Parts: sequence; structure tokens; C-alpha cells
Amino acid sequence: MNPPIRKARPGRLVSAASLEPALLVVTTAAVTAGGIAWLVGAGGLADLLWGLGTVLAVVPAVGWVWSALRRGHAGVDVIAVLALVGTLAVGEYLAGALIGLMLATGRTLEAAARRRASHDLRALLEHAPRSARRRTEDGVRSVPLSEIAVGDLLVVGPGEVVPVDGTVEGSAAVLDESVLTGEPLQVERSRGTAVRSGVVNAGGAFELRATAAEQDSTYAGIVRLAQQAGAENAPVVRLADRYAAWFLPLSLAVAGLAWLISGSAVRAVAVLVVATPCPLLLAAPVAIVSGLSRASRLGVVIRDGGALENLGRARTLLLDKTGTLTRGRPRVVDVTAAPGWTPSDVLRLAASVDQYSPHVLARAIAATARERKLRLSVPSDVTEEPGRGATGTVDGHRVAVGRTDFGEARPSWAGAVDNRALLDGAAVAWLTVDGKPAGAVLLRDPLRHDAPRTMRHLRSAGIDRVLMLTGDRAEPAREVAAVLGLDDVRAELGPAEKVAAVRAERDRAVTVMVGDGVNDAPALAAADVGVAMGARGSTATSEAADIVLTTDRVDRLADAVSIAVRARRIAVQSALGGMLLSLAAMAAAAAGLLPPAVGALLQEGIDAAVILNALRALRVDRAMRPALTPDTEALIHRFAAEHDDLQDVLEAVRAAADRLSDAPGPQALAAVEEAHRLLTERLLPHEDAEEHRLYPALAPALGGPEATATMSRAHTEIERLSRRVATHLHLAHVAGGLAPEQLDDLRSCLYGLNTVLRLHFTQEEESYFSLAP
Repeated sequence: MNPPIRKARPGRLVSAASLEPALLVVTTAAVTAGGIAWLVGAGGLADLLWGLGTVLAVVPAVGWVWSALRRGHAGVDVIAVLALVGTLAVGEYLAGALIGLMLATGRTLEAAARRRASHDLRALLEHAPRSARRRTEDGVRSVPLSEIAVGDLLVVGPGEVVPVDGTVEGSAAVLDESVLTGEPLQVERSRGTAVRSGVVNAGGAFELRATAAEQDSTYAGIVRLAQQAGAENAPVVRLADRYAAWFLPLSLAVAGLAWLISGSAVRAVAVLVVATPCPLLLAAPVAIVSGLSRASRLGVVIRDGGALENLGRARTLLLDKTGTLTRGRPRVVDVTAAPGWTPSDVLRLAASVDQYSPHVLARAIAATARERKLRLSVPSDVTEEPGRGATGTVDGHRVAVGRTDFGEARPSWAGAVDNRALLDGAAVAWLTVDGKPAGAVLLRDPLRHDAPRTMRHLRSAGIDRVLMLTGDRAEPAREVAAVLGLDDVRAELGPAEKVAAVRAERDRAVTVMVGDGVNDAPALAAADVGVAMGARGSTATSEAADIVLTTDRVDRLADAVSIAVRARRIAVQSALGGMLLSLAAMAAAAAGLLPPAVGALLQEGIDAAVILNALRALRVDRAMRPALTPDTEALIHRFAAEHDDLQDVLEAVRAAADRLSDAPGPQALAAVEEAHRLLTERLLPHEDAEEHRLYPALAPALGGPEATATMSRAHTEIERLSRRVATHLHLAHVAGGLAPEQLDDLRSCLYGLNTVLRLHFTQEEESYFSLAP
């Protein structure tokens, strides 16, 4: 079994889980019981109880200090130990017990943050196959993976993980390579094509000729990369320890001078008591833990306080594309219909055949049809060929969805579909009915609606460099980067190349890496802060990450950064403010104005002040996200659902424009009339409702009516173009058909309307709909 990739020590965490809370209970009991004894006049018993609490705090504290010194740094606990020993030496037992209580409280807070999760590769290793089916003269036998040698012929069944690197033998293989590349679309690998271990067989069984042994295969390399990347990470130097680096020697110097000048050891102990760095032991952890709590309410699980502090200092952000900036699964982006068919008919028939298929594209087609409330028929005689598609009988017609070999009978409209698929980076599912082409469904992995707003908020939170690292092709990666305004994009990267890119960026600034696939796990481990899209991402990636977004929203990343920046700022304020007050108290103690017990009580007052300030990190920062009423959220969800339902209207407008270009006859006129009917009956009422219900509801949260003015202008343009189309139809009816002089303007109106609608829908989804949970 390979070791875990991160520096977590499970045994040590278990020890902390039992020791630190126990110490908190003991010191609390000692302080309380001693106080009761003192109130009833039993001063000797009170000193005994307080002294016992002090001794019990000294023992583990010395161990913590010794452990820190062995690692080469002295933290805040050094002053606490010196103060505890000093109070015992001069008999100031109450002061010692109070310091022990403060120390136990701070350590317990830290331990609670550390115990959020372990950082290992358990799930990554569980995904790796342990055996393979090897074909021999005696048949097929399952053997341990370690016995596989180069040249062996293996059989990979449906749904199985490819065990080692190899080449396809015999029939082609249909593979889900998302575990390595992040790309959600399945691919077909023909005979002789290289296949990497770790990918999943999404089609029928195929034979694989091994070209590498287990230890030399791709998946094993990913595991090793993640282990090495995590092992190279330096321990996080916490905020409290950084301040302790100068506060510790200063405190010792003041205590030494007080003893030297006055000749009183009690004054030195008094200085150490008020110098006990409780603002560091308590205030900074409270602010950080408050930030952790605030983030968890938004679905952001942060492993420990060190990760939160690093996130608050980050200046460079590296992002995977698929599943992070995009949705991670294909969706229908357009439906093209052949002459005589409508986009709705094409989508309904395709979804009727595909509704029972497990294929990722089939599920997307069926889901889109249901979103648009299309009535699907029950198919019969359905067959599915891996890599080709499904065929079945629907409403008495033989319907096929998937790949199609047109041969010489390729229709002219199919060329436009191919061009658009190439330009948009989309996959095409062709529809044939009774052997004749009827249409095509275009699918691709779309950009998340909340991604653009997330990028703007990240920039405002202090992230000044944003890059994309993806295993996907360069063309779609550059398109996404251009839309989001990223600083750079690096495409077609393997796991090792991603790790190298992360290391290069770490040399410049504190770096955050965000990803969701197994191929991202090494890069997440190599970054200063690794963030996993845990809602849909792989478990292995979540295990390797410092932060997990448990909701399928990338805008939670911007929320996490804002929370981290604010929590760290409050922690710094609390720590510095508390230390300045402690310095003033140290001066008074050195002058003999504060005995140790009084100094301990004064220190408690300072602690209370800085802790109350640190708790501000729990409050919601209204600048982070506009506050929406439940009614406004309900309106957002309603209109977002209507956008999905209105996609067929946009397709009908585009199809009508295409018909005017192909053959401006009666069929084209009928298509324009149908598009206008859909605009009048469905789309314009939707736009009017947005204008008069949604926008007024959003205005208070967005800062007033001016915030929606640009969108209102788009509504005006949509209505203007719709009226222009209506005028053209009136002229056509008067003249008995479309006149040649109408064609150019009508075609421009329809294409323009389609463009404005798509842009307007996208802007609303990014700016408004993404605000609602």
C-alpha cells in the first residue's frame, strides 16, 4: 500500500483528539473548583487545586514545545510554558491555572480545525484495479495486476477500469477518459490505438495488448505524482507563530530586565504572566475557526486553519476547465431540423429512443427534452451499438440516433451542422427516420453560469493572476478563457505537466489550484491550497485537497476567498491589538504595578476583548453576496426554468432564418410564421414578466433600478425586432408571398433576434440567476 500524499499523521491527530479536550476539561475544573474553595475561605485548598491545574497544563505544554523545537521553530507555547513554570516557582497558582486554561482552550480550537479530515489517497488507490483478466491458450483467467507483463493480451469488460497501458486489439473500444483528461465526452479508440490505464470501458468488451507493467503505467504514475507533490509541501507557518517569532524574545527581554533592575523574581513572573500570548493562543484561532464555520455554512469545507490562512494570502489561481469552469457534463446547445421537420420534433424523437440509454450524450438529450416538457413516446425494438448510437421504433417509424454514414446522399444542411460543431467544439448526434436524415442535436460541455461573476469577485478579493490548466483540446479551452478574461491558458496537459505548472507558479506567489478529476489530484497536492469540486468531482481529488466545495457551484470559491481574506484580517487585528495591550501591561508589571494574579485577571480582560473582536468573522459580509428575499429567489428559479423551456423558441427563430437562406419559398414563410407565433405566445410574455416582476424585485439587492437598466434595454430591442418580423409577415400576406426585397432585411431580423436573445439569456443567467442558491 502506498503512503498518504499529505503530511497528516493519523496517530498524532487521534492523540490530540483525546489530550487537548481533556486538558481543557481539567483546567476548567481546577479554576472553577479553586474559585469556589477561595470563596468559602479555604485558601489552602484553592491554592492546591490551582497548582494542580497548573502542573497538569505544564506537562503536555512542555511536550508541545519540545516537539516544535525539534522541528526547528519556537511557537507561542514557549512563553506559556515559561509563565506556567514561573507561577509555580513563586507560588502564584491562580495565575498559573488561568494560563493553563487559556493554553488548553487555544490548543483545543486548533485541534478541532485539524480534525476536519485526513489527507490521504485512499479513494485514489481504491479506484486502481487490483487484478486483470489475461487471455491465454487455456482461456481467460483473472491474475494479480503485478503479474501482468508487456505483451500480455488482456480482456477489459464493460464498466471495468483499464488495468495497464496498452493498445487496442480487435474491435474498437469506447472509453470514458474523464478520470485522466477531465473531458466528459466518451471517445472511440480503434485497433492499434494506445490506451492509458485508469480510463473506464464505456462500451462493449475489448482486448488490450499490454505495453507497460503495473508500476510503469499511467495511473500508477498519477498516484506517485500525488505522493511526491504532497511530500514536498513545506508545513504551513501559522499566523500566530509568525508573530511569536518577535513577541517571544521581546517578552523574555522585558522579564529579564525587570528582574535584573528590581532584583524581584516576582516582577519577572508578572511580566511573563501578562506576556502570555493569549491574543495569539486564542484570538487568532477564534477568528480562523469562525471563518471555517462561516465557510461551512456555504458548503465550503476547509480542512484546517492553515489552509484558510493560506487562502487569505493567495494571489495566483489555477483552474481546471471541465467540471470546474464548465458543468462537467454535456448539454444540448442547439437542434437543427431538416426541411419538413421542426427542432422540437427532432429532439422529441431522439429523446424517445435515447431515454433508456446509459450513454452520457443520450442522457443529456433525454434530460433536455424533459426540461422542455416534450411528450416522449415509448420506443420498441431498441438496440444500441457502442460508439455508434441507438436505434428503435417510435410511433411506427424506425428512428436512429448517433453517428450516421451519409455517403453520397449527404444533405446540404448537414455541412452547416458540421461547421458549427467544429467551431463550437460540440459533439453531434444525428437523427434519421426510416433511413432518411431528419436533423441533428449538438451537445457540448457549457460554461457554468456563475463562472464569469466568480472571476470578477476573485479579482476584487485580491487574486491578481488566473490561469487555466486543462487536459482538454486547445480550441475549446481558449474559448472559455476568452469569455472569462483569464490571464493564460495551457491545454492538453497531463498530470505531470499540471504539477510542473503549479510548482512554477508557487515560486512566484501563494497559489491555489482548483480541480475535480483524479488527474487533478497531484496538482491539488502540489499547490499551496488545493480546492476540489467535491459535489461532482472524484473522491480522490477531495481527499487530496485542502478545501472541498460540497455544492456544485464554482462561485462558492469566491465566497471562500472572501471569507478567508476577512477572517485573516480580523485575526491579524485581534492578535496585534491584543499584543499591544499586553505590551502596555508588561510595562506596568515590570514597574511593579501589577502582581502576577492581578496581571492574570487583566490578561483575561484583554482576552475577552480580542476574542469578541475575532468573533466578527462569523458575521455575514453583505458585500460578498447580495441578500435576496425568499420571494425574489422563487422568481429567479421560475425564470431560470422558463429559459430552459424557451430554448426551442430560439431554435425556431434560427431555423426560420436558415430556411430563408436555403429556399425562400412557402416552406420558409411557414417557418417564419411559426417562429413569430412562438415569439408572440411564449417569449414576449416571458420578457414582459421579467421586466415588471423580476427586475423590480432584484433592484433593491443590486443597488437600485439602474442595475437592471441595460437588461431592460435588451427587452426593448427584442420587442422591436419582433414587431419588425410581424410587419414583414403582414406585407407577405398582402402580396401573397415574400417579396425578394424583403428577404435580406427579414433574414437579418431573425438572425439578429436569435443573437440578441442568446446573449440576453446568457447575461441574465450569469448576472441574476446565479445569485440564487
